[in-house]
Amino acid sequence: MKNFNLLVIILLTTFSVNAQEVKFAPLDASPIDISYFPNKAVKFKKTDNPSPVIKVIYSRPSVKGRTIFGDLIKFGEVWRVGANENTEIKFYKAVTIGGTNIPAGSYSLFAIPEKDKWTIIINKEIDLWGAYAYDESKNIAKVSVPVKSVSTVIEALSIAFTTEGSVANLVIGWDKTTVDVPITIK
Repeated sequence: MKNFNLLVIILLTTFSVNAQEVKFAPLDASPIDISYFPNKAVKFKKTDNPSPVIKVIYSRPSVKGRTIFGDLIKFGEVWRVGANENTEIKFYKAVTIGGTNIPAGSYSLFAIPEKDKWTIIINKEIDLWGAYAYDESKNIAKVSVPVKSVSTVIEALSIAFTTEGSVANLVIGWDKTTVDVPITIK
């Protein structure tokens, strides 16, 4: 009996010494978000709703009183369209962007912002941190789109979709700037 009690005490001591409290990271300053086309394709999984055609996973930095385009995000430089990891765009079907056919699959979404236009880039490489390892040789599509100014500040980077006939417009908005990227679904 003494041996059994000693064994129980040793086991309990071992478990309590090895138990460690998990330290979870605080809420990210640029939380991750997902945007789908069609917009409600995943939220209401019913047979009468379409399956997703496009999914965009991105982090949402905030303006926080800063000057965004031309200062924080330099004109003429490749940007990951968000914060943290580069933005990932998944096409569940083949699409066309700027006359380039893009097969179904997952890609990176980059941009080169300018004052009056952005160059939108679809790149083969995914799972990168920011645009630091961006490799232009892995681009599969580039398209230039005009900048639109909005009167109300969009505090957190936002991505959504609008529809014009068979075209899904990927709308990127942040601060007082938006751009529309036309995507034709095959």
